[in-house]
Amino acid sequence: MSRPTVAITMGDACGIGPEIIMKALARPDIAALCRPVVIGDAERLREAGRIVGKDLTVQAVASPREATDAPGTVACVDLGLIPKDHPFGRVSPVSGEAAFRYIERAVRVVQAGEAAAICTAPLSKEALHAAGHKYPGHTELLAALTGTPEVSMMLVSPKLRVIHVTTHIGLIDAIARIEPGLVERVIARGHDTLVKAGLANPRIGVCAINPHAGENGLFGRGEEAEKITPAVQACRAKGWRVEGPLPADTLFFLAGRGDYDLVVAMYHDQGHGPIKVLGLEAGVNITVGLPVIRTSVDHGTAFDIAGKGIADEGSLVEALRQAVDLAPRQAV
Repeated sequence: MSRPTVAITMGDACGIGPEIIMKALARPDIAALCRPVVIGDAERLREAGRIVGKDLTVQAVASPREATDAPGTVACVDLGLIPKDHPFGRVSPVSGEAAFRYIERAVRVVQAGEAAAICTAPLSKEALHAAGHKYPGHTELLAALTGTPEVSMMLVSPKLRVIHVTTHIGLIDAIARIEPGLVERVIARGHDTLVKAGLANPRIGVCAINPHAGENGLFGRGEEAEKITPAVQACRAKGWRVEGPLPADTLFFLAGRGDYDLVVAMYHDQGHGPIKVLGLEAGVNITVGLPVIRTSVDHGTAFDIAGKGIADEGSLVEALRQAVDLAPRQAV
């Protein structure tokens, strides 16, 4: 079986993205797994390589098809957007603009058949906005660039998978946005993703919004019965193993011990909290519903440690593994 080409976006150049990329691509197991090509800035990668002490040659190319795939070499589609001596650890509109351009190019690369998947290093939402790109994050940006009306965020760790009904909006706004059609579509995207990954009939647990799933109307204003139960019933009518709405605290415990293959979280922190307790180094972010495969680290730019050579590449390694698992199985 051929190794798929994975386009790795460099993320925010002021953050830890360049460092964790160089650390990850120095690993023999990653070289054996895929053909990685970085979409970013070659000179910034060289600087990061020096910082982390990895003796890798960075090869600047115009497209992934030019990459030599030689041992000890990192191929980089070099956009040349980061000035020399650009600082680490700061919010910069220059880095925000560059991060946007890396994603833009990566989408074109995959759409042209030059790579099978995208794996993203972290960007800064503040820097992205400072550059004039008013997206809440990678998920929404990728949806816009691919013309996809609706996508979902799935977080994956060794013990837990979580898909979100809402993400980067305030809690009051999230509750207002949740409605049966949206919940049903999110469940369906999660179900289809797991089936494609080899789980023939995944067991899915759906979180409630209120404590104790509303306790039969004692807590909340009937949101479970109005917004979630109809979606669960519709999915069960298709023959899917879907249960809920269930109290979130209980559901995450049960899923963590293996009773469920996927948890459907209603809002950002409901799903992110349990994943991050299990360890950022093992978490992977997957955008579900795009016409391209996209995985990502489940952590931010870590400006406080950027440029120091101490960032852990574990989440990026796991994101690359997930990208390979989901990628189409043909040579690119």
